[in-house]
Amino acid sequence: MTDTAPDIARYAAFTTDPTGGNPAGIVLSAQGLTDPAMLAIAADVGYSETAFVTNSDDTNRRYRVRYFSPLVEVPFCGHATVATAVAIAARIGPGPLVFDTMAGEIPVDTRDDGTATLTSVPTRSRHVNPTELAAALAALRWSVADLHPDFPPKVAFGGVEHLIVPAVSRQRLAELDYGFTELAEVMNAAGWTTVHLFWPENADRFHARDPFPVGGVVEDPATGAAAAAFGGYLRDLGRIDRPTRLTVHQGVDMGRPSELRIDVDPADPRVRVTGHAVPIN
Repeated sequence: MTDTAPDIARYAAFTTDPTGGNPAGIVLSAQGLTDPAMLAIAADVGYSETAFVTNSDDTNRRYRVRYFSPLVEVPFCGHATVATAVAIAARIGPGPLVFDTMAGEIPVDTRDDGTATLTSVPTRSRHVNPTELAAALAALRWSVADLHPDFPPKVAFGGVEHLIVPAVSRQRLAELDYGFTELAEVMNAAGWTTVHLFWPENADRFHARDPFPVGGVVEDPATGAAAAAFGGYLRDLGRIDRPTRLTVHQGVDMGRPSELRIDVDPADPRVRVTGHAVPIN
């Protein structure tokens, strides 16, 4: 680790209110930091993720970014991507950026209104192993009767894998009370980063909650990577037949309301996720 402690910016993503959204730590000058040092900083910050810009090319607007939760490094994090992009745009001006991440190349468009749109790597979804699903439901303290009949549980990928679980009602989603250790064990064994619980208000508006025990965090107030995976999940189900804008409301039950806007094109395997980010003073 360098002798001088790095500057750490703090932004809330997918909100215009610094007390809402999902907070992210951002280290814009992380060159020279070791992996243990980055993990220690992320644990000290205590947010679901802290982003570390380990290489910067302002001329070409290209950046190497790594993401650490308080417990582990993750290949990709959507809310920290949006937050980091807005922080970089505040320094060098709005416009297109490219982030090189462990998940692949992530283009990000930034604007002067404090919003950023990330374009995910190609998404995909697959059937979930019935034994793994049963174990996850047990850890969630849910039964099959708690699942929405119109949406099948799946595993979806948008940079990392998420178990997608449809809730039968908004009330069931609000009553989330799960076994932290039990769910973490199931997720670690299956390789899932979050469990994306959702309820469909209508065809283009959804409510979501994302337990994140594998990162040492009970719940994410906004999960951009899961939003990208979720958009791909809906496309793979055949529910997207034309370019469509979806809205996901998350964090409401935690007191940190967030809004994630998802653009899905049936002809494009990638998904675009848009949100605001604001500094936390």
